[in-house]
Amino acid sequence: MSRFITISAIAASYFVFAILLNSVGTVILQSIHSFDISKPQASTLEGFKDLSIALVSFFVASVIPRIGYKVALIIGLAIAAGACLLTPLVGDFWVIKLLFACIGASFALVKVSVYSVIGQLSNSVKSHSSLLNTIEGIFMLGSLSGYWLFSLYVDANAPSSAAWLQVYYPLAAMIIIALLLVASSSIAKAEADNKPSSSIVVGFIEMIKMSYQKLVLIFVISIFLYVLIEQGIGTWLPTFNSEVLGLPTDVSVQMTSIFAAALALGRLLAGQVLRYINWYLFLNICIGLMAVIMLLLLPLTESVSGQGVTSFIDAPVVAYLLPLIGLMMAPIYPVLNSVMLSSLAKNKHAAMTGLIVVFSALGGTTGSIITGFSFQALGGQKAFYLSLIPMVLIAVSLFFFSKATKNSDVFK
Repeated sequence: MSRFITISAIAASYFVFAILLNSVGTVILQSIHSFDISKPQASTLEGFKDLSIALVSFFVASVIPRIGYKVALIIGLAIAAGACLLTPLVGDFWVIKLLFACIGASFALVKVSVYSVIGQLSNSVKSHSSLLNTIEGIFMLGSLSGYWLFSLYVDANAPSSAAWLQVYYPLAAMIIIALLLVASSSIAKAEADNKPSSSIVVGFIEMIKMSYQKLVLIFVISIFLYVLIEQGIGTWLPTFNSEVLGLPTDVSVQMTSIFAAALALGRLLAGQVLRYINWYLFLNICIGLMAVIMLLLLPLTESVSGQGVTSFIDAPVVAYLLPLIGLMMAPIYPVLNSVMLSSLAKNKHAAMTGLIVVFSALGGTTGSIITGFSFQALGGQKAFYLSLIPMVLIAVSLFFFSKATKNSDVFK
């Protein structure tokens, strides 16, 4: 029973942060309308979110095992709840920036804790991969729910209205529920690392040293490139639907939920597929299909008109098909993480997760900003075509990662 409560607590925490983190695309679209800002200005929201994740993870990952994963989760959830309650009260773009900075800092605490708790609850590579894929699948279900939740507060007839900010009240309530679940769970303290005299500074230095290993360096580059692609597409898909396909604002947000649904389904199915196929071959197939989807579907968006579309049902076919790229990209992130984490001692999971979060955050910010500037300068189609470049690069990095895992003593 205690295991079930613990899994429910970390799943609920991940679920609410999925809504908050993946709302950035919707908030960018709404901020452009409500606060009359440019696309490059709006793209900085990704930076406030991701750079705060990176900074907090970098400096706090080695501290979290000492204060306890349960305490870290509670602190993260409490900060996020407070920021959500403040946002609609102020109702200005600067508080949106503050909100995403708080969400990022909180998520750094939550992700390091959740990944480390998964390690405590798993005793084999298969059980770790299964639970990690399930939790990541729940994360994407949260993202999916978030698009529909936000669309309920978006007024398509008054795009400049700031009434959508009221969505942060129910979000604050959901975060408080997750906090209560965590408080009632029996999350264990971190395992000792057999270095009783080690300090926080020593733990931080160990995390830095870990990043110098060839295998780890190739791994974090792969993670960086993946998140660059996912956030570049996912963050700007609502704006793509609105400006390129000409869909109403609320429908543009709702259509983006297909992307989240595809990611969720892909991650939930990946665990089953990987029982029968090698992870390296599987991920290369996924990358190839991602490129095919972009090359086949983006030309179709040039002749699409959203005129007459009033609901999710009326949207053109390509608006349903393009987000399905998420089905192909979904397994890459959790599989890479699982291969790396399940091969390390459990007392090293927090440090490795810190590196994962840092490079994921940097990749997300880079992807969003590049896409935002490209969107403004070149248009939506060309901006999305540019995602083919990191797809090629991640295929190259996967080759070296697979080779390094067979030769590195990190796994022995």
